Amino acid sequence: MNQQTHYFFAIKIPEETKLMMKKNSEQLKELFPFNRWVHHQDLHITLAFLGNAPSEKLSIAVENVLEALRDTKGFFLEMNKLGTFGKVDSPRIFWVDTKASTELHGVRKKVFTACREAGFQLETRPFKPHITLARKWAGDQQFHIELLDSWNAVQPEPLRFKVNEVVLYQTHLDKTPKYEVKTSYHLE
Repeated sequence: MNQQTHYFFAIKIPEETKLMMKKNSEQLKELFPFNRWVHHQDLHITLAFLGNAPSEKLSIAVENVLEALRDTKGFFLEMNKLGTFGKVDSPRIFWVDTKASTELHGVRKKVFTACREAGFQLETRPFKPHITLARKWAGDQQFHIELLDSWNAVQPEPLRFKVNEVVLYQTHLDKTPKYEVKTSYHLE
């Protein structure tokens, strides 16, 4: 069966941070019974989801993003708190967000605009930067929002990382990890 592939631009999480998040996720799994946990190599912050992109449009987006990010400086982000998307009692997505960052929003705006100018129809909901950790609540009991406070127990020290790379990922649903870097943009 030939599965469609998807593309998206994202903040690449540094390797050391991915390894810390892998350790944290192992502890979180004991508290949060979700069906599918994201492989630590697939952790990222999505900037613009392109979907099944025609190669010509994708090439234009790649060039537009390169131009848009020219002279963009790297910056630091800090993990903030756990959260969910979906129903309160059985969430669809489990994530950790980052503290507010004007630099992150600036990079997202540059990438988003560059992709729209390449002809992509993009998500219109407000940008909520997050790193997806797991999907589909599988607990016997309803999800309790108070559990989200467990981040401080799992990660007592601030988890801070340097953002110095934006990447174009291609999704391979039949592989683990499932995201392949197609193009990388280094932030100075």
